[in-house]
Amino acid sequence: MELRINQKTYQVDADADTPLLWVIRDDLGMTGTKYGCGLAQCGACSVLVDGSVVRSCVTPVAGVVGREVTTIEAIESDDVGKRVVSTWVDLQVAQCGYCQSGQVMAATALLKQNPKPSDAQIEAAMVNLCRCGTYNAIHAAVQELAGKGDA
Repeated sequence: MELRINQKTYQVDADADTPLLWVIRDDLGMTGTKYGCGLAQCGACSVLVDGSVVRSCVTPVAGVVGREVTTIEAIESDDVGKRVVSTWVDLQVAQCGYCQSGQVMAATALLKQNPKPSDAQIEAAMVNLCRCGTYNAIHAAVQELAGKGDA
């Protein structure tokens, strides 16, 4: 199969139903995307597919053939993604950091689709789990990026 990931083309030999996460991590060595639950509930495995956030742990690799996949490794090549990462660092959002690649991907997708989201839209989009409980910092960072923050 031919995959387009981070603006590069890769030939991969995987069964069509192999989760995209395993191809990204095991076959291509991009380990920034994390395995969390394997059930599409936690969001640690979030990547962008054609600009929309998807859970790569349950996305069959065949489903992304002919589409553009972006992982955390390339998020800063996008202007919005670069701003998200910079704000995450400036506001010290992460604690352990395990879920943060997925959080950054979700925030980037939201802000690319809606640069000025309401608080309700932020809450609806930022549903990835964070075991450290940095939800307030995550929300504050997205508000800052949307031009609403107090920080």
